[in-house]
Amino acid sequence: MTLDRLRPVADRLLTPFVTGADKVGLTPNSVSVISLGVAVAAAAAFVVAEPLFYVAGAVFVFANGWLDLIDGALARRQETASAGGDLLDHVIDRYADLTIIGGLAAGVGNFALGFLAVTGVLMTSYLGTQIQAVGLGRAYGGLVGRADRLALIGLTGVAEAVVSGPIVADYGVVELLLAFFAVIGHITAGQRFWGAWNDL
Repeated sequence: MTLDRLRPVADRLLTPFVTGADKVGLTPNSVSVISLGVAVAAAAAFVVAEPLFYVAGAVFVFANGWLDLIDGALARRQETASAGGDLLDHVIDRYADLTIIGGLAAGVGNFALGFLAVTGVLMTSYLGTQIQAVGLGRAYGGLVGRADRLALIGLTGVAEAVVSGPIVADYGVVELLLAFFAVIGHITAGQRFWGAWNDL
């Protein structure tokens, strides 16, 4: 299910954006920082929890994902890829994840479900980098990766704007997404752990 398999296609589509960023003098690190600002804007829109703000939040989430691809491609274009840049990118991605999911949870007032969703997402990401730290390479496998999460959040923002109100019991679209992240995030983390454990 992971959209990370489509990275080669996305890399081809990135070319004009990377060229534009390079021409205006942006660095990969500055693009990463801008992506965090966009994530904060998405969270703020989700906190408002009104139809138009959900759509705006969805646009910001998609922009965050796109900028996350641009910073790496720009580093390759400028030949400035570094361990420091990789560290900054991962830290900003985690803060972006926390911020966006926190905004969704705050908008629907379900912080317990938001906590479970955040822990699932963070454990998925943690396992990806921890597996790399033990020498097995960066792990992107499992049911849901970051690209999938951002796509689902963006689609959920649009869906919530159209179908506000409960769908299953007292759960609306946003609560169902948070529940999905809570369950699937930990399953994905478990998949990554088990695969790495067997490789070790």
